Amino acid sequence: MKIHGRVWKYGDNIDTDIIYPGKYLVSFDPEEAARHAMEGIEVDFYKKISKGDILLVGKNFGSGSAREQASLALKYAGVGAMLSENFPRTFYRNSINIGLPVIEVSGIKDVIDEKDELEIDLEGGIIKNITKGEEYRFPSIPAFIIEILKSGGAVPFYKKRISS
Repeated sequence: MKIHGRVWKYGDNIDTDIIYPGKYLVSFDPEEAARHAMEGIEVDFYKKISKGDILLVGKNFGSGSAREQASLALKYAGVGAMLSENFPRTFYRNSINIGLPVIEVSGIKDVIDEKDELEIDLEGGIIKNITKGEEYRFPSIPAFIIEILKSGGAVPFYKKRISS
């Protein structure tokens, strides 16, 4: 499974209320959620990114509330994957559960710049920085998580398993 996109770089301590403000929790429409993704720090984020773009984020991205709407808003806005040195466990798992790849790589913020073009090979554990002609490795993602991501999330994954 490969993801190709340009990098959007954000700092530390961006919580779920910044990713997806709580005032929009009354809507269950993922397209509506996408329109409000990251609006606290990036006005019209959903209009600026292209499908498959990659967020390179600092420590504690996704801290705060355990609601999965933050991950869902990013996915429907077009985010193809997220990179960080670490993610809070609940945000990490919420993202996997809705089919949005999150990859933890030590030192990644020091070698990738905003607007770099990347190709991420989830199964091979390789990030290719096309802009700089560099490659970075990350620990293998377990096969069952790859299957969840390929299925589009945990619900489609388990529906497929139950029906077969």
